[in-house]
Amino acid sequence: MKIKKDLVVEMHYTLKNAAGEVIDSSKGQEPMPFLQGHGNIIPGLEKALEGLETGENCEVSVEAKDGYGEYQPEAVQKIPLEALKGIDNLAVDMELSSQDDKGNSFIVRVKSIEKEAVTVDANHPLAGETLHFSVSIENVRAATKDELEHGHVHSGGCSH
Repeated sequence: MKIKKDLVVEMHYTLKNAAGEVIDSSKGQEPMPFLQGHGNIIPGLEKALEGLETGENCEVSVEAKDGYGEYQPEAVQKIPLEALKGIDNLAVDMELSSQDDKGNSFIVRVKSIEKEAVTVDANHPLAGETLHFSVSIENVRAATKDELEHGHVHSGGCSH
């Protein structure tokens, strides 16, 4: 069965940066399942896997615009340290949940802590990076009705 929209794909992958360093891998774990065509994985990888079948392998390079986006300098901001009082053990690289003025939630990462201000970055840690994937397709199957309705693969831990 060829990978196409609305099918469940199980894959093993290794993700490397431009320097060839491994960033993430599913090796030694269960294959990663996702529902093709529903934005469960980054767009560039999802597009590259279209048409592959169980047992196939591929090498895919995904440009930033088709991965986690271009790095946005305006997503780095200084906020008064006082705005974060009540957060215990504030530290560099700590992830904090925030909201914009429209109520949309997002994650920021603490980049630096100064005497009266904290610099936070709302960019994804891999924004601006070209990502290099080695992928093996382990299984392709039809999605269940519930998976299609919910837009993602259901596993033992799903609580709908």
